[in-house]
Amino acid sequence: MLYFIENNGMAFGMEMGGQTGKILLSLFRIAAIFGIAWFLNSIIKKKANLGFIIAVSAILAGAIGNIIDSALYGMIFSESYSQHAIMFPPGGGYSSFLLGRVVDMFYFPVINTTWPDWSPFRPGESFVFFRPVFNVADSAITCGVLSIIIFQKKMFKGLN
Repeated sequence: MLYFIENNGMAFGMEMGGQTGKILLSLFRIAAIFGIAWFLNSIIKKKANLGFIIAVSAILAGAIGNIIDSALYGMIFSESYSQHAIMFPPGGGYSSFLLGRVVDMFYFPVINTTWPDWSPFRPGESFVFFRPVFNVADSAITCGVLSIIIFQKKMFKGLN
């Protein structure tokens, strides 16, 4: 399903203390991008496993995508909570540099049901397994990390 969610924080909607926390999160993301780019450059020079290079590249691409969204989205679009967002509104966007939101749009609940009435846990209440709403950048990061975890023996073989 496609949704339109503006995520003000990080993964799963977690936020850090207001405007200061948002700036710190954005600066951390930028530092992480430089760190990942440096690491990617070093593993390319070492001729690391191609799968490892691709996985780290996916993580880097996802991180760049999310920081671009966070850095620029608020400057380009108007507020959209009670109306459709306007691109390049006359009075400027809803936020300044590094204080925008990241747009998430994919929602795939694996199980969407109700707890049975006989259940000792929340009888009759709604149950949704896998609630996160995410975007393409989040998918790139997740796929990169999971592939490194799953194929670590092959990817790290011969890497010194």
